[in-house]
Amino acid sequence: MRDPFPSIPALSRAIEPLAERLGMPTLSFHIHEVVGAALLYTFIQVVVSPVLSTRFFPQHYPRHDRAKKANWDTHVVSLFQSLLINVLALWVMFVDKERQAMDFEQRIWGYTGGCGLIQGLATGYFIWDLGITILNLDIFGLGLLAHAVSALAVYTLGFRPYINFYSPVFILYELSTPFLNIHWFFDKLNMTGSKPQLYNGIALLVTFFSCRLVWGTYQSALVYADMWKSLTQVPSAEYLARAFADPTTAADPNTNPMYFARDAPPIPVALTAVYLVSNLTLNSLNWFWFVKMVAAVRKRFEPPKPGAAAAAAAGKREAVPVEAVSRSKATGLDEKERLVARQRRAPSIIEDVVPDTEELREGTIQ
Repeated sequence: MRDPFPSIPALSRAIEPLAERLGMPTLSFHIHEVVGAALLYTFIQVVVSPVLSTRFFPQHYPRHDRAKKANWDTHVVSLFQSLLINVLALWVMFVDKERQAMDFEQRIWGYTGGCGLIQGLATGYFIWDLGITILNLDIFGLGLLAHAVSALAVYTLGFRPYINFYSPVFILYELSTPFLNIHWFFDKLNMTGSKPQLYNGIALLVTFFSCRLVWGTYQSALVYADMWKSLTQVPSAEYLARAFADPTTAADPNTNPMYFARDAPPIPVALTAVYLVSNLTLNSLNWFWFVKMVAAVRKRFEPPKPGAAAAAAAGKREAVPVEAVSRSKATGLDEKERLVARQRRAPSIIEDVVPDTEELREGTIQ
């Protein structure tokens, strides 16, 4: 299958020397998609999200809070990207006949333009994701940094080409991401606990469990088996002779999946280890996040325990500074009277006694 988005010759020629040094010859075929995707997602984050969010959600879009604004804008990008890449990955899996016919050798060393398209777009997104995570590490944390590094490593390796076959397979992890982002936006739009969020939460848990845990773990087992086999085996001379037998297709990487495998050595152990560690990191994060998601969704729909609000308020009252208590004793006021007096003088001090409602709504899944 040919890449439906033709490469830009000048850009391909410019990157070709670097691609050869890195041992990633197919990168020059898809560099326009890598760069284009990274720029597109940056444009959505910097321009599209602020403009549209301010226009349609003026009461909710956090224009003056860096952390909340970064969170909102990245969720907009994530929602757009997940919808786009899911559609394209499913399309490639259904229409790429060369990919559908791949055997072991082609799953490891083979290449098609359709799989390269998915790799290019995914690599561009994870470059953007890594950049935005590093720039806002205090907001997103080390868990998302590990996810960005691991995902970028997995998809960059495909340009060798290496396990090109699996690029649309593992991108289907993203089938749960639209529901994840919608769940997050429901919280920000003051729809926490609503029926739409409940239905979306059910869809989120079902798709996350099905795509990331069941499908992802099963496909990981298959790719581990292929990688293990590739450590000691290379395409035989007879196999390559058949692959290059037809002169009309042999010299075209778009029609010969084994074009880049003519002199393929066994896959280096270090390369396999990098992929294995990255994949295990992603799968471990998925299991960890699923547990957190179940807890978060349950929290939004469980009725509050009797006395919970009173206990929270009591906890706030117990956290009164010692010096403030001593001052109240000196004036002859008991604790309750002191708090009432403070509230009358400064109504905003109520937040010292009553739990902040925004905090109760927080704890969203990143």
